[in-house]
Amino acid sequence: MNSYATHPSTSLQPNPVLCPVIILVLWSFIMMIWLYATRIPATKRLNIQYDPRKHLASHFEAQMPPEARWVADNYNHLMEQPTLFYAVALTLALINDRNNFNLTLAWLYVLLRIVHSLIQATINRVMWRFFVFILGSTLLLILAIRIAAILLFGGGNSI
Repeated sequence: MNSYATHPSTSLQPNPVLCPVIILVLWSFIMMIWLYATRIPATKRLNIQYDPRKHLASHFEAQMPPEARWVADNYNHLMEQPTLFYAVALTLALINDRNNFNLTLAWLYVLLRIVHSLIQATINRVMWRFFVFILGSTLLLILAIRIAAILLFGGGNSI
């Protein structure tokens, strides 16, 4: 049991939407570890030197093997659109929305981000990535519209 459920002075139960949030945060750290696990050996094996006073970062990236670049690119992508997910999910938590459909959308978004990462970091099939990205983006948009409806028009958890 967690401390929220057992602590007598705390009646607050954490909102379940925080679970997919923290899973995506942890996944981002996994991708960061994977990034360094591929990049550091590649720089040593290929004797790649980076001096920002002499070369642009693009020069460094161009020397990296594609597989190392793919993981780094995905890590960067996890710092982009998922920030919108964090805002949406934290808004759900702040308004204490416990709608199961919204929670399912949040979990599906996180699952699709993980699938997107695995595709990009391994085989990097652009059309597969694109399909997963568009599907995840659509789910995130639906979730954002549902929250906007709650905030702008009321309705509580009935939407």
